[in-house]
Formats: sequence, structure tokens, C-alpha cells
Amino acid sequence: MSPLVVTLWLLNVTLDTVGQLAFKAAASDPRAGDGLARWRYMASRPWIWVGLISYVAEFLVWIAFLSLIDLSQGVLLGSINIVVVMIAGRILFREKLTPLRVTGILLVTAGVAIVGIAGAG
Repeated sequence: MSPLVVTLWLLNVTLDTVGQLAFKAAASDPRAGDGLARWRYMASRPWIWVGLISYVAEFLVWIAFLSLIDLSQGVLLGSINIVVVMIAGRILFREKLTPLRVTGILLVTAGVAIVGIAGAG
């Protein structure tokens, strides 16, 4: 993979992770309330906007990334986002990583590594 493809891939992973974490932070604020008041509260907080901006930027980076590699390879490489988000969720939100989830992380990571190595050749 070219340095540009790797850069776009890493930027995509970063933007997706930031977006997911920002949405989680917005949605899990205990002061948000219920119903329509909850949505109004979230809209007034910066986390929801960080998430939205991250997703728009990620969309643009994703399109650029896919313009440079095969879709089948891009989608598989994009799967590493799941791993990064799960680990970040554990660190920032103290979410559980069960043995089954850790097994999933290892399998996804192995699959992405295989696709990355195959794409480099």
C-alpha cells in the first residue's frame, strides 16, 4: 500500500473512533434527561457536534481511501475500526471486554493483518 493509502486508512480509523467516542459521551451524559429534552440537551453539548463533524470528515476520507484501493480490500481494512473503538471504550468508559470480545478483537486484527499483507504484495 502506498503511503497515501496508509495515511487515509489511519485517518479514517481515527475519525471513526473520535466520532464513536463523542457520540457515546453525548448519549451517556446522566444530565441529559428523557425524550425530546434529552435530544435538546445533547444538541447543546459539544460532544454531539464533535461526533457529527468527525463523521462528515470520515466520509470524505473514506471516499478518498476507496478511490485508491479495491472495495473488497478497503472494507476489510476498515474493520479494524471495531477493534480500536472497543479498546477505546474499555479505556474511556470502562466497558467490559469479555473473553469472547477479546477473541473477536484478535480475529478481526488477524484478518486485517492478512488483508493488509496481501494488499502490499
